[in-house]
Amino acid sequence: MKKLRKLLRLSRGERWTLALAMILLPLTALALRLIGLRRSQRIFSLFIPRDSVRKTERSEASLAQALHISHLVNLAVRHGVFPANCLQRSLALWWLLRRRRIQNELKVGTRKVSGRFEAHAWIEVDGVVLNDSDDVRLRYAPFDRAVTFIRAGRQ
Repeated sequence: MKKLRKLLRLSRGERWTLALAMILLPLTALALRLIGLRRSQRIFSLFIPRDSVRKTERSEASLAQALHISHLVNLAVRHGVFPANCLQRSLALWWLLRRRRIQNELKVGTRKVSGRFEAHAWIEVDGVVLNDSDDVRLRYAPFDRAVTFIRAGRQ
């Protein structure tokens, strides 16, 4: 009952974003498994408005909005039916932010723990980590560049 009351307190737009995230998480998992990250980004980008690739003005408001969308994606993971991993969550968040014309970077980092190789993904907006703790760059060595794909006229 408590969860339902919290859900009802969300605005219509927030509920829409939450529902979209719940649908998007299993789709990202399927796409990643079948066609990989770069092709998944390429296909998801087809559903992003063309003018969203223009640089948006950096502001506290857009960062606050990005953090809120990240929170909604985390709610979708916690209370939805699909237990997404870090790459699936990050790809879904990447897409949701791009749809809102919020420039962001999908980061991937690696580390070796007890002889085992581990990788982790997260999203950053203007150097601020959205869907992980701020020390993620200390725990994982990020690749020099964000994960992107290049397509004629778009990035």
